[in-house]
Amino acid sequence: MPKVHWILPNGERVSDDVNENTNLMDAAQLNGIAGIHGECGGCLSCATCHVYVDDVWLAACPPMGEVETAMLDVVTSPRQSGSRLSCQLIATSALDGIVLHVPE
Repeated sequence: MPKVHWILPNGERVSDDVNENTNLMDAAQLNGIAGIHGECGGCLSCATCHVYVDDVWLAACPPMGEVETAMLDVVTSPRQSGSRLSCQLIATSALDGIVLHVPE
């Protein structure tokens, strides 16, 4: 099982093993990560699952599609180079150990 690490705005770190092929928005919600709302249920229509992927992990992430890119233009927290929608990141062995920063 891939391990995911969330860094909360206050610096607290929450880590958990996530079932393979689970999107990281669902994993965050299962772990009670505040700030990852996923109001649309992962349908790419709300951008409330915005995270900042740690720079070390950017190259391991799959490329963004056009819809995700467009949705990141309307996020509440500032868009950064590591901005992704966690509903579009899937737990795989390639992302084992990924670090996601939760925006304020």
